[in-house]
Amino acid sequence: MYEIRQMIQRLRLGESNRAVARAQQVGRDTVARVREIAAAQNWLEATSPLPDDATIARYYQAAGGGAVKNASHLSTVEPFREKVIEWHRQGIAVSSIRQALARQYGYGGSVHAVYRFLRSEAAPTPVATVMLDFAVGEQAQVDFGSGPLITDRHSGEVFKTWFFVMTLSWSRHQYAEVVRNQSVETWLACHRHAFEWFNGVPRKVRIDNPKCAITRACYYEPTVQRAYAELALGYAFVIDPCPVADPAKKGRVESGVKYVKGNFMPLREFHGLAHANAQLQEWVQSEAGNRLHGSTRERPLMRFNETEQALLQPLPAVAPTCPTWAKAKLHGNCHVQHTYCHYSAPFRLIHQTLWLEITPDALRIYHEHELVAIHPRLFKAGTRSTVEDHLPPEAQAYFMRDPQWCLTQATAVGPACRAVVESLFTKRVLDQLRAVQGLLRLADQFGRGRLDAACSRALNFGTPSYRTIKQILKAHYGFRVVS
Repeated sequence: MYEIRQMIQRLRLGESNRAVARAQQVGRDTVARVREIAAAQNWLEATSPLPDDATIARYYQAAGGGAVKNASHLSTVEPFREKVIEWHRQGIAVSSIRQALARQYGYGGSVHAVYRFLRSEAAPTPVATVMLDFAVGEQAQVDFGSGPLITDRHSGEVFKTWFFVMTLSWSRHQYAEVVRNQSVETWLACHRHAFEWFNGVPRKVRIDNPKCAITRACYYEPTVQRAYAELALGYAFVIDPCPVADPAKKGRVESGVKYVKGNFMPLREFHGLAHANAQLQEWVQSEAGNRLHGSTRERPLMRFNETEQALLQPLPAVAPTCPTWAKAKLHGNCHVQHTYCHYSAPFRLIHQTLWLEITPDALRIYHEHELVAIHPRLFKAGTRSTVEDHLPPEAQAYFMRDPQWCLTQATAVGPACRAVVESLFTKRVLDQLRAVQGLLRLADQFGRGRLDAACSRALNFGTPSYRTIKQILKAHYGFRVVS
């Protein structure tokens, strides 16, 4: 309106449209439109007062809002202006608007023409936001952000990383860590590291809805991951998930992640995870912690040290074990599988779903609330931890009949039987184990005395084998079973 007022003032002084257009650096059509409006309202009379900006704006917009448009530059949607703008205000999709125009008015323009028209003609709906205030020590906000690709100096491995960031909502002091994944174990460990970094615990932790923390996202009642819920109980903080698809509710950590990615990550070299984290922690304590924050206009580290640290909840006397939990079905081989390692459980629970409690040094198996097995934690894929009592009786009996058991049983039969068994094991222990087991079972059919005599006879002939001894027993003593 200031520029239009200048045009009206020059026109009142008698300047031509060409002169005004040249002086104001606008088109002559624009000056002609202003002259037409001013003449109609009697603003060009030198004796009449100039109108205020609101009056000029009202008449100017009523007359078309600006310079006359060239017909060749008009949008093909222009004839349907009011209808299209009204549909757009109702939230109807642009593609649906174009289809309605074609159906009702035979419109032949493209959907992109409708997009361009709305972009230039339809006023955007403003989105208002509210600045949230938090008490000292009340809340921390947590998020992941993509990190740098790191090439390990020693192994040459190239791997992707993420930034874990926890920002205290009042002081804006933060903890940051470079990690290799977003697993439950990593999520829990990073929380512990952050609390130890702050030497205290906030009363609430606001999070997004990552799978490592929330197993079922919901606006009203999200379901918290079991391990994370136990961590919250151990450290006495309340989990505060954001509404689904509304990350603005944790804007302070969102800004913190962007700050780390934009100010720490560029122009640095990382030779491994430990090297990256050493640099990151030094940067948080120096540059990031001592910057003048854009919102508080104070230094985050100073606000934290002077005020917030003392008002955080104290760390527990004994740090929680932070186990992770997983569900697994007990297979027919009496083992469950976790991270490609196998752990046994009682055979009576075959095909049932069990809970696994995983800690760095142990794995516990629960059936509902009953602890049914404890194993040392395995890390090499394909390894197995088996407790023989978990196996069915026939399997236990099979595994008990090892070479040592066979020698003990042969000694009970007699010296000749013991000599035959030792002779068989001397040849090839693994190949002869089943033959020895079959030999000892002959005592159930023919009796120990007759079996030892048959073994003695086979030794005399120099042919001590299961087949020879069985033939001797059948040939000389028949098939009569001796009790």
